[in-house]
Amino acid sequence: MKISLTINQTLHELDVDETTPLLWVLRDELGLKGTKFGCGAGLCGACSVHLNGNVVRACSFPIKFAQDANVTTIEGLKQNGKLHAVQQAWIEEQVPQCGYCQPGFIMAAAHLLERKTNPSDQDIDQSVTNLCRCGTYERVRAAIHRAARFVSHESHEAH
Repeated sequence: MKISLTINQTLHELDVDETTPLLWVLRDELGLKGTKFGCGAGLCGACSVHLNGNVVRACSFPIKFAQDANVTTIEGLKQNGKLHAVQQAWIEEQVPQCGYCQPGFIMAAAHLLERKTNPSDQDIDQSVTNLCRCGTYERVRAAIHRAARFVSHESHEAH
């Protein structure tokens, strides 16, 4: 199947099997290795990306449904050489232990902050449903709150 989609602001035209999960197109066809394979069933969230403004689990999302879509991966969060607020907060809070699942967490957190600039712990728990075998959930929550402060500070500076 010929498919056209924009990934990290770059248009791609690919010829792939329509049932191929988006994850494998990103990793194997385009070399974007930041999005990780975890469970393969869309449960753990290691493969989370943004598609047309929503978080999707790329391991279980057939590419045929991404025709003309706009996809952002972990590689696309950084803009103009500047880390996304969530990426910066992740570093400052030293969130990762093994780090494998963190790209998916970061994508889910970035999506949450686009919709809610000052999320409560309950908002975080309801929106960021990714799984971490190392159990870094408290650091994840702290980093999301820190990122929210960064976003708030940046929006105040812009005015």
